[in-house]
Amino acid sequence: MKHAIGIDLGGTNIKGILLDEHGHTLHQHSIPTNDDANGKWKEKVFEMVDYLKNRVSISVDVIGLSCPGLANEHNKCIIHLPVRLEGLINFNWEDYFGITTFVINDAHAALIAEAKFGALQGYKNAVLLTLGTGVGGGILINGELYQGQSQMAGHFGHVSINSNDDELSIIGMPGSLEYAIGNYAVRRRSLGHFESTHELVKAYQKNEPFGTWLWLDLIRKLALGIASIGNSLSPEAVVLAGGITQAGENLLNPLKNFLAIYEHWPNNKSTPVIVAKFGDMSGAIGAAAFSFSKM
Repeated sequence: MKHAIGIDLGGTNIKGILLDEHGHTLHQHSIPTNDDANGKWKEKVFEMVDYLKNRVSISVDVIGLSCPGLANEHNKCIIHLPVRLEGLINFNWEDYFGITTFVINDAHAALIAEAKFGALQGYKNAVLLTLGTGVGGGILINGELYQGQSQMAGHFGHVSINSNDDELSIIGMPGSLEYAIGNYAVRRRSLGHFESTHELVKAYQKNEPFGTWLWLDLIRKLALGIASIGNSLSPEAVVLAGGITQAGENLLNPLKNFLAIYEHWPNNKSTPVIVAKFGDMSGAIGAAAFSFSKM
């Protein structure tokens, strides 16, 4: 039986899991990242790996590391990430840990977690959207993660749904899906009336007019994004992950209605939209699963 450690490196927290090759969790843990300008946060990642290695008396065969940014073609390090986690770019994690290590984008890791052990089991061609602070995603083709050129496939947050919008995404795309949906932009989109997506949902539940309009407009634009993905990739299913899914039926019911308007259904067959099985541990689970596949 092989065992892997999966690490999900975020700007706020580091989540770790010890997994066997059948997807059984032997132990999991979370600690603050303590992101700093000197890159000392890497010591916290080492601390997490050391902690998990010492929980049980088994050998660890491989480590998977999920993090924001783009991995290199061999999935050994992150080669592009703006602004945060100083020292992450081109860092050699395998030398640092002394164990074979593979690195993967966090949204790609979430897709793998769902494909191997979660809501996408049994699907060969599917898409995952992570809807939280920003918008990310991943693409499954013939049962395998498609990373694409520069490992950036699935960056659906940077699809433009309004080219006349002056607001640019972090890569310079006007009217991006990320700006329309991401939690980071709620304050700007609401002219300062709301601070978070959670507040929009509460306003919708209370039938508050402006908050309701903003929430439904967000979902309408999400439906446009999903329908556009469907027209491009024709997946068997679309999985939604991230904090926005906590809205439950307040999200899914309006989304279903908007998709009925925008989505093209040949032979009257719609694309299932389902909620991810795994929550905030999906990155760690997916990283471990990815590392198994690379051995």
